[in-house]
Amino acid sequence: MSFTLKIKDKVEEREIEGDLTIKDLLDDLDLSSETMVSKKNGEIVIDEETIEDGDEIEFIQIIYGG
Repeated sequence: MSFTLKIKDKVEEREIEGDLTIKDLLDDLDLSSETMVSKKNGEIVIDEETIEDGDEIEFIQIIYGG
């Protein structure tokens, strides 16, 4: 099974075996859901969302400031 991963300007194809959630992927990449917005196939999703074959996953960094 494979999916497309987009982070900033980087795009890559990734292979997965078995069930993988957005949270699992964030943990594998050492990213936090507190600082990232997760999108699956163009829609914002929660961390428990399962990644499926052919999905396009995008992580968008939240910028704080004041």
